[in-house]
Amino acid sequence: MRFKQGFTLIEVMITVVIVAVIAAVAIPNYTDYVTRSKFTEAHGQLADLRVKMEQYYMDNRRYSTNAGGGTCGLGNTITVAGTKYFAYTCASSAPNAAGDQAYTLTATGAAGEGLDGLAFTINQANGRGTTVTGAMATKGYATPSPNNCWVKKKPSQC
Repeated sequence: MRFKQGFTLIEVMITVVIVAVIAAVAIPNYTDYVTRSKFTEAHGQLADLRVKMEQYYMDNRRYSTNAGGGTCGLGNTITVAGTKYFAYTCASSAPNAAGDQAYTLTATGAAGEGLDGLAFTINQANGRGTTVTGAMATKGYATPSPNNCWVKKKPSQC
Protein backbone atom coordinates (compact mmCIF):
# COMPACT_ATOMS: atom_id res chain seq x y z
CA MET A 1 0.00 0.00 0.00
CA ARG A 2 1.37 3.44 -0.98
CA PHE A 3 0.87 6.51 1.19
CA LYS A 4 0.84 9.93 -0.39
CA GLN A 5 3.14 12.38 1.30
CA GLY A 6 3.10 16.17 1.17
CA PHE A 7 0.69 19.01 1.68
CA THR A 8 -2.51 19.81 -0.13
CA LEU A 9 -2.89 23.10 -1.92
CA ILE A 10 -5.38 24.31 0.71
CA GLU A 11 -2.93 23.64 3.55
CA VAL A 12 -0.18 25.57 1.74
CA MET A 13 -2.53 28.51 1.02
CA ILE A 14 -3.66 28.67 4.65
CA THR A 15 -0.02 28.77 5.76
CA VAL A 16 0.76 31.56 3.27
CA VAL A 17 -2.21 33.61 4.51
CA ILE A 18 -1.20 33.18 8.16
CA VAL A 19 2.39 34.23 7.43
CA ALA A 20 1.15 37.25 5.42
CA VAL A 21 -1.13 38.41 8.26
CA ILE A 22 1.65 38.06 10.82
CA ALA A 23 4.07 39.96 8.56
CA ALA A 24 1.52 42.73 7.94
CA VAL A 25 1.30 43.35 11.68
CA ALA A 26 4.88 42.62 12.74
CA ILE A 27 6.88 44.57 10.15
CA PRO A 28 5.33 48.02 10.81
CA ASN A 29 5.58 47.48 14.58
CA TYR A 30 9.21 46.43 14.30
CA THR A 31 10.03 49.42 12.07
CA ASP A 32 8.43 51.77 14.58
CA TYR A 33 10.32 50.09 17.42
CA VAL A 34 13.63 50.62 15.62
CA THR A 35 12.77 54.29 15.00
CA ARG A 36 11.85 54.85 18.65
CA SER A 37 15.08 53.20 19.79
CA LYS A 38 17.00 55.93 17.94
CA PHE A 39 15.32 58.62 20.08
CA THR A 40 17.32 57.52 23.12
CA GLU A 41 20.50 58.90 21.57
CA ALA A 42 19.04 62.40 21.44
CA HIS A 43 17.43 62.21 24.88
CA GLY A 44 20.66 61.06 26.53
CA GLN A 45 22.95 63.45 24.67
CA LEU A 46 20.71 66.48 25.29
CA ALA A 47 20.60 65.70 29.01
CA ASP A 48 24.40 65.38 29.04
CA LEU A 49 24.90 68.60 27.06
CA ARG A 50 22.54 70.42 29.42
CA VAL A 51 24.72 69.40 32.37
CA LYS A 52 27.79 70.67 30.50
CA MET A 53 26.07 73.99 29.82
CA GLU A 54 25.21 74.34 33.51
CA GLN A 55 28.83 73.58 34.43
CA TYR A 56 29.91 76.24 31.93
CA TYR A 57 27.50 78.71 33.55
CA MET A 58 28.84 77.93 37.03
CA ASP A 59 32.38 78.71 35.82
CA ASN A 60 31.55 81.80 33.74
CA ARG A 61 28.19 83.18 35.03
CA ARG A 62 26.89 83.15 31.46
CA TYR A 63 25.98 80.63 28.78
CA SER A 64 27.82 82.51 26.01
CA THR A 65 31.55 82.47 25.34
CA ASN A 66 31.82 86.25 25.80
CA ALA A 67 29.94 89.13 27.41
CA GLY A 68 28.61 90.22 24.01
CA GLY A 69 26.78 86.90 23.66
CA GLY A 70 25.85 85.08 20.51
CA THR A 71 27.97 81.95 20.85
CA CYS A 72 27.09 79.12 23.23
CA GLY A 73 29.69 78.02 25.73
CA LEU A 74 29.83 74.63 23.98
CA GLY A 75 29.76 76.21 20.51
CA ASN A 76 26.80 76.74 18.22
CA THR A 77 27.38 73.44 16.40
CA ILE A 78 28.32 70.68 18.79
CA THR A 79 30.25 67.61 17.74
CA VAL A 80 29.42 64.65 19.96
CA ALA A 81 31.56 61.54 19.57
CA GLY A 82 29.72 58.32 18.83
CA THR A 83 26.48 59.83 17.63
CA LYS A 84 24.80 58.66 14.47
CA TYR A 85 21.16 59.64 14.38
CA PHE A 86 21.10 63.34 15.37
CA ALA A 87 23.03 66.59 14.85
CA TYR A 88 23.37 68.89 17.87
CA THR A 89 23.25 72.68 17.97
CA CYS A 90 23.08 75.35 20.64
CA ALA A 91 21.66 78.87 20.56
CA SER A 92 22.25 81.24 23.46
CA SER A 93 20.01 84.24 24.12
CA ALA A 94 18.74 86.74 26.72
CA PRO A 95 21.92 88.81 27.05
CA ASN A 96 22.71 91.09 29.95
CA ALA A 97 25.96 92.87 30.88
CA ALA A 98 27.61 89.54 31.82
CA GLY A 99 26.54 87.65 28.66
CA ASP A 100 23.75 85.37 27.50
CA GLN A 101 21.58 84.04 30.31
CA ALA A 102 19.55 81.47 28.36
CA TYR A 103 20.15 78.75 25.79
CA THR A 104 18.36 76.14 23.75
CA LEU A 105 20.03 72.87 22.79
CA THR A 106 18.56 71.12 19.76
CA ALA A 107 18.96 67.59 18.41
CA THR A 108 17.88 67.41 14.77
CA GLY A 109 17.19 64.01 13.23
CA ALA A 110 19.41 62.80 10.39
CA ALA A 111 17.56 62.36 7.11
CA GLY A 112 19.71 59.38 6.12
CA GLU A 113 18.64 57.55 9.28
CA GLY A 114 14.90 57.97 8.72
CA LEU A 115 14.55 60.78 11.26
CA ASP A 116 14.07 63.71 8.90
CA GLY A 117 11.55 66.17 10.34
CA LEU A 118 12.21 65.43 14.02
CA ALA A 119 13.83 67.79 16.51
CA PHE A 120 14.15 67.58 20.29
CA THR A 121 15.03 70.66 22.38
CA ILE A 122 15.97 71.47 25.96
CA ASN A 123 16.69 74.83 27.59
CA GLN A 124 18.27 76.27 30.74
CA ALA A 125 15.05 75.72 32.71
CA ASN A 126 14.99 72.03 31.70
CA GLY A 127 12.06 72.80 29.40
CA ARG A 128 11.81 70.01 26.86
CA GLY A 129 10.13 70.12 23.49
CA THR A 130 9.57 68.08 20.36
CA THR A 131 8.93 69.36 16.87
CA VAL A 132 7.60 66.96 14.24
CA THR A 133 7.34 67.93 10.57
CA GLY A 134 7.58 66.41 7.13
CA ALA A 135 8.63 62.78 6.91
CA MET A 136 8.15 62.02 10.61
CA ALA A 137 4.61 63.43 10.49
CA THR A 138 3.78 61.09 7.62
CA LYS A 139 5.03 58.19 9.78
CA GLY A 140 2.34 59.02 12.34
CA TYR A 141 4.28 61.12 14.87
CA ALA A 142 2.99 64.51 15.98
CA THR A 143 4.19 67.52 17.94
CA PRO A 144 2.68 67.18 21.43
CA SER A 145 0.28 69.77 22.72
CA PRO A 146 1.25 71.37 25.00
CA ASN A 147 4.78 70.96 23.76
CA ASN A 148 6.59 70.36 27.06
CA CYS A 149 8.12 66.91 26.61
CA TRP A 150 10.10 64.63 24.35
CA VAL A 151 7.97 62.33 22.23
CA LYS A 152 8.69 58.66 22.82
CA LYS A 153 5.79 56.93 21.02
CA LYS A 154 3.24 57.58 18.32
CA PRO A 155 1.42 59.84 17.83
CA SER A 156 2.68 62.25 20.51
CA GLN A 157 3.04 60.25 23.72
CA CYS A 158 5.73 61.49 26.06
